[in-house]
Amino acid sequence: MSTSERFFVIGSNSFSGAGFVRHLLAEGHPVIGISRSPEPHPAFLPYRWDGDARAFHFHQLDLNHDLEAIVALLEAERPSHVVNFAAQSMVAESWQYPDQWFMTNVVSTVRLHERLRRMSFLTRYMHVTTPEVYGSTSGLVGEDAPFNPSTPYAVSRAAGDMSLRTFHATYGFPVVYTRAANVYGAGQQLYRIVPRTVFFIRTGRKLQLQGGGRSERAFVHVADVADATRRVALHGHNGDAYHISPERIVSIRELVEMICRRLAVNFSDVVDIVDDRPGKDAAYRLDSAKIRRELGWQDKVSLEAGIDETVDWVDRNLDDLQRLPSAYIHKA
Repeated sequence: MSTSERFFVIGSNSFSGAGFVRHLLAEGHPVIGISRSPEPHPAFLPYRWDGDARAFHFHQLDLNHDLEAIVALLEAERPSHVVNFAAQSMVAESWQYPDQWFMTNVVSTVRLHERLRRMSFLTRYMHVTTPEVYGSTSGLVGEDAPFNPSTPYAVSRAAGDMSLRTFHATYGFPVVYTRAANVYGAGQQLYRIVPRTVFFIRTGRKLQLQGGGRSERAFVHVADVADATRRVALHGHNGDAYHISPERIVSIRELVEMICRRLAVNFSDVVDIVDDRPGKDAAYRLDSAKIRRELGWQDKVSLEAGIDETVDWVDRNLDDLQRLPSAYIHKA
């Protein structure tokens, strides 16, 4: 295993961040992780499931309030790779507090980039962003598609991405980007659609399905995303974006129906149809040919296998999960 690369993961408590930390540790990389909140219950930290996380060191630091401490930690640890998963990421809630989304996703993030670009030890900065920047799409969308964001969240992420383009063009800042389809799997927060559906069914609660679940998405397993993220961080081309997505597209209704079948319940018994949220994009169809061609990535976990894994995780941790918050809790 290679340990020559040292990774600094911002947002290591996030679902994708924690999955990436787990992948890095399995590959033999030492990892520093930071998040604004303390580490959550171990059920939500995949890197704690494997027994030995001695090569991981966590620090509770907030990008909005602790920039100097973050910079000091970076200068002390001198990582070769910084991977940033941190963002205000809830779409619907961004309509309620748009200024907070812009503070985290633009202002604080650009302040970080301004400090990072001066760090000579940095080999690569990886910005984990979102296909929401493209808005609702038709047909396969490549990495060079124009931005057409439709929510405050998407606008804030597009602004951060565009700022990084200027840093790369002007300073040669070694940035790469990833935009993944809907990530899911065991350990995901319970307000996300796959674990929420399973959890609600197991606890006898009705699932509210926005707009009848008409919107279409691709769902990619967190282990496949972690593998893709590492490939891009180590071998991607500076200035380039990479899409991470399976080819299979399903509607949200089809996804929920699939979970219902696997849990042997009737869709109509466990689902209530409610109005759609403002600005919700109808579809994302990301063309992932580039990462497959250039970096040899391929998705390996089928949607059925990933759902079964998530069901097993909910069942194994059900007692603990029922004592923990299942709804999104906003933090400014």
